[in-house]
Amino acid sequence: MSDEQPQPTPGPERGRHLSAPVTRRALAFVAIGAILAAIATIFLAGGFDRGENLPTHTSTVGPQPTGAVAGDAFGSATKGDCLTWSEADASDLEQVDCAQPHQFEVATDIDLSLYPGVEFGPGAKFPGVLRFSELRDEQCAPAVSTYLNGRFDPKGKFSVGLINPGEAGWSAGERTIRCGLQFSGVTGTLLPFQGMVAQQDQSKVWDVGTCVGINQNVPSDPVGCAQPHAFEVVGVIDLASQFPGGMPSVEDQDRFLEKACTDASTGYLGSPDVLRDKTLTLFWDNLDLDSWLVGSRKINCSIGQEVDGSGFATIVGSAKGEILINGQAPVPPPAAPDGRSMPTPLPGAAPLPSTGG
Repeated sequence: MSDEQPQPTPGPERGRHLSAPVTRRALAFVAIGAILAAIATIFLAGGFDRGENLPTHTSTVGPQPTGAVAGDAFGSATKGDCLTWSEADASDLEQVDCAQPHQFEVATDIDLSLYPGVEFGPGAKFPGVLRFSELRDEQCAPAVSTYLNGRFDPKGKFSVGLINPGEAGWSAGERTIRCGLQFSGVTGTLLPFQGMVAQQDQSKVWDVGTCVGINQNVPSDPVGCAQPHAFEVVGVIDLASQFPGGMPSVEDQDRFLEKACTDASTGYLGSPDVLRDKTLTLFWDNLDLDSWLVGSRKINCSIGQEVDGSGFATIVGSAKGEILINGQAPVPPPAAPDGRSMPTPLPGAAPLPSTGG
């Protein structure tokens, strides 16, 4: 039997201190990347031997030389089991304790041979990419919701996945698919996670110190901070600490997060002057009602640099040390002048008080 799963997730935050066009473009790229990654992984779901014409998101995703994977781990996997593998064709797929790192948590197994009609009957043709995608949406999405008692965050870190028996398994008469949960990056790479999904916050957050890569000025998947990246995560804030009751408005979230993220940045970088000296910007995400109602409470505080309102600059190196921004060392801005600073009033604000006698 063979296995595979579609649909990714990860992604950048919507910046509170970055312009709306940057935010929208970053989020649009993540959405498009998710679709492309889903298509690529669905093709791989076809038994890991799909021919030469696979559409891929990156040059590392493509046809695999091996056929279907046979083994007890897939054939016996059922609700609540966790699966992991390291080979591209999942030929080493095994069941592990869900407390260990794994790529897939099974929500249910579905025997397609029980469907009426001949589509999945003996001798039926192996379903195509789009059909498996439909089955994921039609069968796996509701199964995952039921498995989590309706507490699935559609905007969180996890996505609905499907593992099929592969072409060889299908030819041998296997008609069972596994529906479940996975943690996918923008490019479709499955990222390991630990613990059962029902027992954890599903917020789409990265660990402090994570650097999120960059592709055409927009964020991609996590990379080492010595590699080109769009932003660096400096904090994980739990909104439940400030808002234990109902969901706070975006404005209330921002008022709290401005100080919380500033404190997190200062603690991470060691000084409040580092952001200014390295010409970086602090930004964060907000939680919406869909995420709040299912228990998601965490957001990331991150630092990066905007490029002309159209994306992120490319940063190399952690902001804790020396960095390059678009290949150049950042030039600290001039120091603020001594004495009292009179800020420029916002449009429509009352005039500043007179300082004359």
